Amino acid sequence: MIAITGGLVLDGTGTEPVAATVVVDGDRIADVLPPTSQPADAEVIDAAGNIVAPGFIDLHSHADFSVRTSPGATTQLHQGVTTLVTGNCGWSPFPITDLESMRTGTAFLDPQHDWSWRDTGEFAASLEPAAVNVALQVGHSALRIAAMGNAERAPSPDELRTMQDLLRIAAEQGAVGFSTGLIYAPGAYAESSEVAALVATAADCGLLYSTHIRNEGAGLLSALDEAMTAARAAGARLEVSHLKAVGERNHGLVSTALERLDQARADGLDVTWDVYPYTASSTTLTARLPTWAMDGGTQGLLARLADRTERERIAAALRTGDLFDPDAVVIASVPPGRYEDCRGLSLAEIARRDEVDAAEAALRVLEHHRAAVSVVNHAMSEDDLVTVLQHPCTSVASDGWILDATGPGHPHPRNFGTFPRVLGRYARDLGVLSLPEAIHRMTSLPASRLGFSDRGVIKPGAVADLVVLDPSRVADRSTYDDPWQLSVGIEHLLVGGQQVLTDSVPTGKRPGRVLS
Repeated sequence: MIAITGGLVLDGTGTEPVAATVVVDGDRIADVLPPTSQPADAEVIDAAGNIVAPGFIDLHSHADFSVRTSPGATTQLHQGVTTLVTGNCGWSPFPITDLESMRTGTAFLDPQHDWSWRDTGEFAASLEPAAVNVALQVGHSALRIAAMGNAERAPSPDELRTMQDLLRIAAEQGAVGFSTGLIYAPGAYAESSEVAALVATAADCGLLYSTHIRNEGAGLLSALDEAMTAARAAGARLEVSHLKAVGERNHGLVSTALERLDQARADGLDVTWDVYPYTASSTTLTARLPTWAMDGGTQGLLARLADRTERERIAAALRTGDLFDPDAVVIASVPPGRYEDCRGLSLAEIARRDEVDAAEAALRVLEHHRAAVSVVNHAMSEDDLVTVLQHPCTSVASDGWILDATGPGHPHPRNFGTFPRVLGRYARDLGVLSLPEAIHRMTSLPASRLGFSDRGVIKPGAVADLVVLDPSRVADRSTYDDPWQLSVGIEHLLVGGQQVLTDSVPTGKRPGRVLS
């Protein structure tokens, strides 16, 4: 038995803190007692001067591509995260029928996989015990590759049925959601009717529908309408991933987007959204290409780059694309090769070095690293970020996947600092949110989207996923120039009642579970 004493308890619901003792017995919260009470035989965690809160639930991560080789989840422990929701943006490492297409399609996530599974259940069984919990979603692009490869066309009726059948199997095997990433090939090739059919299947299975919508620039509103139309017709729960407006000319558009979402909620649609607290995104460089360039997957792209006419056609599309800003696109990671020394450089800097234009520089980097290129894209507005963050239906989520404290490349700082950044910069320092509301956006709000009634809250009977944090010290330290820095201010962390972080030091315990 453990008693967390001396702290102020924020229970995750958004209410004001109260002085209390939280008693943990096994993997559950046994009681919440007056501050002067504690069981005589309990191990004591002294939380004096600190906040006791539910462990944070990251509603949007890609850790299914990293947790098998990084089960210690060090970056997450130092952020107070106890549950990672994976399979976002249409990508999950299952189901698999075409292994090579799956390997190349997900190469930008640098998966350290042996690919020894075929479906959701086998993947879940392959996971070693981790320090944090994992909840799996199944991705649309993965379903599409399994059913029809990387073809740029509509599925046949049989292929669509195959995707629906694979989606049902994933749900039966424990998936909690279905996701789309409609800017990423091959998911981008889907017409609205295909997406709607799959969302209907997901709703029939009781799954959350998470979507990286089709356009986050000038087409933001129509892309939101597409997502809401599919969810409304299916009766699905909808989560709009990392709501934002990309490109300077589109800054301010999130206000209209929020008005449209609010109206949909007033009309009865079960929709919420999430955000990461940064004005740069991180994605694959291929997402900046015209979708037709990825027909046939990576092999199709590389063949086009080897053809002079097709290469120039792709370059011309890049030059006229409204989301291609060479000064703002920075190389985050590439496999070993010609441009590995360009991690941290923008496409404009690479172009000047190579004495070519930025479109050609982008194609060279893709060509020499077989399209497995991740980038950071500085394209959002701080005002927009604050506007979204202040809305009561916004969850905090990272869109990250790096779990180790050190490594190669120049990754986005959201992997290391998302949750402390909200608590420190936006709640404590800027007052954008109150601390109780910030905690709510990381705990009971995302838990409710997944239908988890016994997580994300502090109450008797709830799972003892708990964080003790210093509200005066909690902060992110990771920056774009120096990303490999852990956050500070998370003092203790419990997962399922076991201490995985004590006095800000990982204990090595791995009590995490695959949740369903």
